Amino acid sequence: MTTEARSDAPTVVEDLLLLLFQPRSGTIAGENTLFYVLGGAVLADLALGDHLTTTDRERLRSVSGHPPSDGLLRPAWDYLAEKPRGVQTALAAIGPALRKPVLERLIARGDIDQEPRKVLGLFRTTALREGRTERRARLLADVRRVLVDGAEPQARVAALAALLSASGTLPQFHREIPWTSPVISRARELERGNWGADAAAAAVTRTVTATVVNSAVVAITVLPRN
Repeated sequence: MTTEARSDAPTVVEDLLLLLFQPRSGTIAGENTLFYVLGGAVLADLALGDHLTTTDRERLRSVSGHPPSDGLLRPAWDYLAEKPRGVQTALAAIGPALRKPVLERLIARGDIDQEPRKVLGLFRTTALREGRTERRARLLADVRRVLVDGAEPQARVAALAALLSASGTLPQFHREIPWTSPVISRARELERGNWGADAAAAAVTRTVTATVVNSAVVAITVLPRN
């Protein structure tokens, strides 16, 4: 997988990894299930772009003749174009290859910076720190409005919030998104695909995306977290 053929607009999977990045520690939250969560974000992106649909057996398949132009998304579309697949099968196939190229994108965009360091004064390593774009803060504000303020989400923000919740990392955002009973309840609603009448996405696209994300959430939440 490569960072070539990048669209100007960030993908959902880039937004998700940026949200999961923790500036204070320079780490990525939820590493234990990260590959699968990123895979879910790719599936959501394909669904939002009308590149993906569901079959009557709740399997995923690519929309014939309508591949995505973005190089991060195309391998998943190609995989699902071969034949319909179950969500957990798709996540296991497309997720493991995503972390590196998605992080490279975020660094190339300036959303995350790399900082060379030495360990024990001898070994060279690279630390991650928050970039110059402030895009993470804007994304976090969008998610907060939905989870804390109860705003009706656009489909993209609903997908991000649902996948964050599925990853088990929301308690780590307590400084920005209080970990309260109403927030937990709202997050669970989004996980189940209860997104409201989002005017920014056509009804069919919204329904397919909600179904895809809900299926991904179910698959992710049964994975071991240790």
